[in-house]
Amino acid sequence: MSEFTVRHQRVVVVGGAGSGIAAARLLADRGARVTLTDKRTAIDGQPALESLGVALVLGDHPAELLSGADLVVVSPGVPFDEPSVAAARAAGVPVIGEIELASRWLRGRIVAITGTKGKSTTSALTGRMLAEAGMHAPVGGNIGTPLSAHVADSRPETIHVVEVSSFQLETAERFHPWVAALLNLTPDHLDRHATVEEYAAAKSRIFARQTPDDRAVVNADDVRTIEMASRGRAPLVRFARDAHVEAGTTIADGWIVERGPSGDLPIVRVRDVRLIGPHLLADVLAASAIARLAGVEPAAIARAVASFTGLEHAMEWVDEIGGVRFVNDSKATNVDAARQAIETFGDGLVVIMGGRYKGGDLAVLRGPLAARRATVVTIGESAPLFREALAGAVEVSAARSMAEAVQRGFEAAAEGASVLLAPACASFDMFENYAARGRAFKAEVARLRGEGQGERETGVQTA
Repeated sequence: MSEFTVRHQRVVVVGGAGSGIAAARLLADRGARVTLTDKRTAIDGQPALESLGVALVLGDHPAELLSGADLVVVSPGVPFDEPSVAAARAAGVPVIGEIELASRWLRGRIVAITGTKGKSTTSALTGRMLAEAGMHAPVGGNIGTPLSAHVADSRPETIHVVEVSSFQLETAERFHPWVAALLNLTPDHLDRHATVEEYAAAKSRIFARQTPDDRAVVNADDVRTIEMASRGRAPLVRFARDAHVEAGTTIADGWIVERGPSGDLPIVRVRDVRLIGPHLLADVLAASAIARLAGVEPAAIARAVASFTGLEHAMEWVDEIGGVRFVNDSKATNVDAARQAIETFGDGLVVIMGGRYKGGDLAVLRGPLAARRATVVTIGESAPLFREALAGAVEVSAARSMAEAVQRGFEAAAEGASVLLAPACASFDMFENYAARGRAFKAEVARLRGEGQGERETGVQTA
């Protein structure tokens, strides 16, 4: 295959968020004539882009501009069926995503990690494990810096740890991971993907370009991941928290072990994992399996695990006030992620839920919430959906703001119980993103702390 080049080509980047800006910079550096479009009337870093010769077209994505390009690069936040993007495809213009673009110029191997839940934690921990072994292993993609920003420092020995979302994978063509990991699959992003099958098809593209020399890491506790990976050509490497595996990474006698024909190789003690929630243990298993494929010794994996306390907004312990624990899982943006978070806690749990509904069956939360005699405080535009789905199972009240939600949660929680932010929804009705939502939650908890632990009242009114 000839070397990919964009020199002197007219390339339009659609979407001016972080990945779009990184793609525009990379394309300009590679000699393209770049235009970046965004529906906003202003974006961050305009002067810097213009100094690189990037033309900006703001306020719209003009169809004639895209259809007249030699190449269109779409940011993951721009739907692939956006009318001007669809028109460009119909006109025969190649349309790819930022991850696809960057991967064509990487010199090192790619470890790609996807799944409905746990991508960021697994990617960050995998990067730490490889770095602990002295490897050059930058982490990026859907987490941290865009992959386009890693191209300049890519070396043949580099292992790029790349978190990839369904939005990024749906535009993948030549994207070729040496190791592709699918952590789990449950309904999500049904506000963008028409069906669960369409969502799964996008995720499956992570395996499409793999060869028998590559490896597919899959979750034996989630049979669907095995079915999806089995359609590819790469041999499967299994991990499991609960299911029995003949070969792979699993748990035995209080240890995470690598199981093979010669028996179990101890890697790290389970008690040394410093993450909240048993579901996050699966992320440690996946990262350990990937690290072992890269040749990382158990001692280095154990050091990385022992020093890893998790990511912000992912089952993040915030504070304890008046005997009430506050935990931020703002990244729980779908129903199954919220369910797993809820199942981590005990009796008397208070859960703050709601936002922009993305699909999924909210009724599956009835059992886990009722079993914990939980109380739900809702925020955002989906509050009526939660009230309907949970009616008769638990008490549900609606708050008009995060401040009110945190105060209500504090008043409803008994000493020794927890207040958990696990929205099961996107954030965009009230916040810029899940991180802004999580920061708002933490700010309100800090306000309670600053007010001398607040005035506690018992009970919460049902809306």
